[in-house]
Amino acid sequence: MTENSGDDPSVPPEHRAVRRRLLADHADTSARMAALSRDFEAIVEANALVAVDDEHDPEGSSTAFERAHVASLLAQAREHLAELDLAVERLENGDYGRCEVCGELIPAARLEVRPAATTCVGCAGAERRR
Repeated sequence: MTENSGDDPSVPPEHRAVRRRLLADHADTSARMAALSRDFEAIVEANALVAVDDEHDPEGSSTAFERAHVASLLAQAREHLAELDLAVERLENGDYGRCEVCGELIPAARLEVRPAATTCVGCAGAERRR
């Protein structure tokens, strides 16, 4: 993802600000993924150096938990990157900030907290209750 409309005067200022925020979130998430990948590799390397028998090794279960936890965080970060990419696409298509369920505007406060949000608060709550 690159900043290709950041200085384009034909792009409305609010869109430039949203794009900058999405790109900053993307960069932060990418950096977090790199750190998590290094952590995961370190866990795997540390386990490779020791003959681990998870059933009898008192550290085995915590090591397995750490590995699963980091893998889960990596998966969440990958999903968030995909959501950010789609948000930029929606911004470029003019659909950013509209609820994909009801079509109403997503409140600015929600987009400030969750810039990749695709639903308004009401529709998000209804989806969670299902």
